[in-house]
Amino acid sequence: MAQAAALAACLEAVLGSRGNANRVFEILELLAGREEEEVLCAGRTCSRLFGALLERRELFVGPLPAEEASLADNYSAEDKYKIWMRHRYNDCVGCLAELMGHDAFQVKELSLCTLMKFVELEAQYPLIKAEWKGSLTFPRELLKVVVDGLLPLNEDASLLISRFQEYMEYDDVRYFVIKAVTESIGQVMQKTKERPLPFYQQNVFSLISPINMPNKERDMVKFMVKQDNREELKVSKLQAHKQAFEKMWLSFLKHKLPTGLYKKVLVILHDSILPYMNEPTLMIDFLTVAYGIGGAISLLALNGLFILIHQHNLEYPDFYKKLYSLLDPSIYHVKYRARFFHLLDLFLSSSHLPAYLVAAFIKRLSRLALTAPPEALLMVIPFICNLFRRHPACKVLVHRPNGPEDMSEDPYIMEEEDPSESRALESSLWEIQALQNHYHPDVARAAAILNQSLSEMEDDISGLLELSAYELFDKEVKKKAVDVPLEFEQVQGLFGKKNDIFAEHFTLD
Repeated sequence: MAQAAALAACLEAVLGSRGNANRVFEILELLAGREEEEVLCAGRTCSRLFGALLERRELFVGPLPAEEASLADNYSAEDKYKIWMRHRYNDCVGCLAELMGHDAFQVKELSLCTLMKFVELEAQYPLIKAEWKGSLTFPRELLKVVVDGLLPLNEDASLLISRFQEYMEYDDVRYFVIKAVTESIGQVMQKTKERPLPFYQQNVFSLISPINMPNKERDMVKFMVKQDNREELKVSKLQAHKQAFEKMWLSFLKHKLPTGLYKKVLVILHDSILPYMNEPTLMIDFLTVAYGIGGAISLLALNGLFILIHQHNLEYPDFYKKLYSLLDPSIYHVKYRARFFHLLDLFLSSSHLPAYLVAAFIKRLSRLALTAPPEALLMVIPFICNLFRRHPACKVLVHRPNGPEDMSEDPYIMEEEDPSESRALESSLWEIQALQNHYHPDVARAAAILNQSLSEMEDDISGLLELSAYELFDKEVKKKAVDVPLEFEQVQGLFGKKNDIFAEHFTLD
């Protein structure tokens, strides 16, 4: 309490008389102290002090001369005071920037909020001289200090970043944050020699992934800096925002990412990134790298590639060969299974695909189905039936009376990566026949459909894509049993077996 009272007296003295200006050092000294409570008190005092000085226009405006140079006679006493106080303001900003890396979150939060208050005040009372009448005087340098503080190299700053998100509603703040992030990525990542920086890259993603880009120029109405001739400035043009947004994401994604971050980016790519890019096809390099990683990351990269291929006429060499190589046992188990099969269905929907290619997909899906869980089988069997409906030439896989008698003689080469060399069309679907004896009655019933001629109407598999084991179990539990057939034989003899030798010599009477 005594400390707070002393700081309040100090603040009153500095604002009350310029003769007490030197007492600002008392506040700055406590701001750089070690005690958390002292730092918090000093931070709040600095916020009020320099906030008032900005509103009173008592800080020097324009390029700031060095402190020693300002002592020369060619400056008035008024200017000397304003230059000196502007230097103290800069000291305060530097100190607050350092405190954004403090151990205590309260200190970090106060530093962030104070700096953003200064950004808002500098937007109203610029410290930059306008180059021409109506030119933008947004405090970019100060905002860059804030952005750098939000992107530490060695700690997770997601909590502080979430506190910052409210300021991203301003269209001009968002635009200059995008610019500052792009600059930061260029400065930091070029020093790493393609080595990922997990904390830094995660912090960048936490900052840029929630960005809500406007859809139309008329939606851009919320600006921190009020400008008369706003329509003439880049910051009010949607095209400029899109260019900056695109440049930021491309600079972020051109560097190698930690594995977990690839998944996070790919999940939001089709909704939050591609629609707001001027040239979405520039994402092909990132998607190609992600597609080549394998596993769940490749499955997720399919979504972005699908958009580029279908909506932007992108040509991807050996696309189906790569898609075929993604079919491994994990596809029936990953949590992105529904999305993968939805896209696989779209890619295999064309009736112009060659029969050997579709047959290879049918055969590999069937082989992998032998070890799949029931909830996946109830989705993949109708999926395969739909492929037969679209491509009748593949029905030879179902009806091959003169095919190999033993499974070991199956001509299909499972290990072959090229579908054209897999010899799938020479094979038969003995795997589906095996599934007709599956322990789950619904699976056995679904597999038995291929014993009959298929209807022309395709099955709607959309409701089966996200079927889970829990839903299957729940359905079985709630099923009401009708009369259950029982076979009953009256017990005979000691051990109850018919024609038992003991029954001949022993009786239970």
